[in-house]
Amino acid sequence: MKTLRDVPVGGTAKVVKLHGEGAVRRRIMDMGITKGVEVSVRKVAPLGDPIEITVRGYELSIRKADAEDIEVE
Repeated sequence: MKTLRDVPVGGTAKVVKLHGEGAVRRRIMDMGITKGVEVSVRKVAPLGDPIEITVRGYELSIRKADAEDIEVE
């Protein structure tokens, strides 16, 4: 299973499935990360957390733990 965490800087991936449950999953969906959307990784902080992505035309920073709950292809 490939997650958003595995996408290199400059890479683009399509969201296949959101893992996690309850409030965490709801928060990810509220940020615009839903099944079928294209996500581009723009930057990764020096220590690997957070990850800056572009989704639906805006920039977003998410934690490494949240990125591991987003399955991509």
